[in-house]
Amino acid sequence: MKKGYFYALLFTLILTAGCGSKDDKKESEDMNKAPLTDVLEENVPIPEGYTLFWHDEFNGDKLDTSVWSKEIHKPGFVNHELQEYTVSPDNIFVKDGCLTIKAIKTVDENGKVHYTSGRLNTNYSMMFTYGKVVVGAKVPKGRGLWPAAWMMPCSNTNYGQWPLGGEIDIMEVIGSDTTTAYSTIHYGLPHEQQQGIKRTAACEPDYSEAFHEFSVEWEPGEIRFYIDGTHICTANEWFTKNYNQVPAAFPAPFDKDFHMILNLAVGGDWPGSPDESTDFDKAEYLVDYVRVYQKKEQ
Repeated sequence: MKKGYFYALLFTLILTAGCGSKDDKKESEDMNKAPLTDVLEENVPIPEGYTLFWHDEFNGDKLDTSVWSKEIHKPGFVNHELQEYTVSPDNIFVKDGCLTIKAIKTVDENGKVHYTSGRLNTNYSMMFTYGKVVVGAKVPKGRGLWPAAWMMPCSNTNYGQWPLGGEIDIMEVIGSDTTTAYSTIHYGLPHEQQQGIKRTAACEPDYSEAFHEFSVEWEPGEIRFYIDGTHICTANEWFTKNYNQVPAAFPAPFDKDFHMILNLAVGGDWPGSPDESTDFDKAEYLVDYVRVYQKKEQ
């Protein structure tokens, strides 16, 4: 457990009596309802009914490159984003028990601004169908910053290119409003989405001020999202087509192997561009752990 989680919980407990509505208090109580049956080495909790499929606690001082692949992309790769994704250790490194993805701004002698950042995936190494994914993270604050923890299909041959193959966004936060986190699924043609939102209470640390826990429970025909143990959204109706544009049977496309992606984007259609208020000295997305569980066989 990182100190940030402890302080966030302590801060919340101290102020709960004078903070928010009855619904806020109920959410706080719900955070403590997930029973645990075991705790492995490195303090990895095991939720009841699950086994641990894979995890990375980001201990030590090196990224496990047998699992995580660093992506290289030029600016504008997707969503009109401004950053170049690199393999540089300045953009991606492990330190103090966290994976750090750092966005960097440079200005050349002609005044041209250039942004670099990092994007990692587990495709071809840790792929799975169904399970519970838990990510502990702290996001950076600043206009134009866009951290995310999400999942994409391991192959486009099943149903086709995005959005036909689906997308599961466990967490996205826009740096200009770090009190709000989003969890979303994308699917179908035409493109559709379903989204849950959780805003931090005024009396608790926001997503940039302390570590928070983001999770998804992905089952056949149902996807449930949680933030800090509080249920925020359930999806159990969606659709898609296969690569021949023929409607595919439910629960397609969320019935094939997916993989994890962690990235920190700069700019793009959703967050907009950074401005002079964006502090790139502090533009660090910290990931404490990624844990993937699967249900025990009945």
